[in-house]
Amino acid sequence: MNCVGIVAALASEARALDPQQRPLAAGGVFKLDDDALLTVSGMGWDAAQAGALRLAEAGATALASFGTAGGLDPVLRCGTLLVPSEVVVPDEPALPTDPRWREAVRAALPRDCIVSDAPLLTSRVPVGTRLDKALAWRESGCGAVDMESAAVARFAAAAAVPFMVLRVVVDTAADDLPPAVLAASRGGEVQIGRLVLGLALAPWSIGAVRELARRFRMACDELSRIAAPDLPARRALTDGRWRQTH
Repeated sequence: MNCVGIVAALASEARALDPQQRPLAAGGVFKLDDDALLTVSGMGWDAAQAGALRLAEAGATALASFGTAGGLDPVLRCGTLLVPSEVVVPDEPALPTDPRWREAVRAALPRDCIVSDAPLLTSRVPVGTRLDKALAWRESGCGAVDMESAAVARFAAAAAVPFMVLRVVVDTAADDLPPAVLAASRGGEVQIGRLVLGLALAPWSIGAVRELARRFRMACDELSRIAAPDLPARRALTDGRWRQTH
């Protein structure tokens, strides 16, 4: 029996998959209407790996990493969909995504989507400045970066189950993430108290935080536009029919 398990770092990302407005608490496993399993892991490697384990224990036989990412390639703009051919960890062998699953999802995306299949870098630390992004792009050749996908990929490889990624770009290679956002994002989730404190100490960054929030909403809207229930890309992501060609 096919059962797709999906790891999303944040509830706001996972909402695209479950628009019923039920609370998606981190650490739980939720069964979606199409029988796929969803977990909200929190941000970072360890949290994503724990999320993959929860899904496997709940019966998932394929794993997907879902959510948002930061652009490294200067040509990628906010809203670009990422269906990477592989995920990369520095100084380690690349981890491929399942080609048939990836192509099934890509073929089901709306024609007006901007899509990249460039490799995705997973970093254990935030890559937030333009300089850091430029260095990461030059050294890795990856189009974008997140903090979870390779952890899920490694778990999937160890468990010998298929793996893929569906993410969307929020900040681009030309953007510096506000320090207040980076500081508030430590520990696996955005801590509002730290964000408020950071903005109080650096009020000139309020505009940049608002712009980042606007782009994040745009990215989540794009996820909803492709992955809400009954849409073609959602069915390709969760129904497991691509496995029939294996």
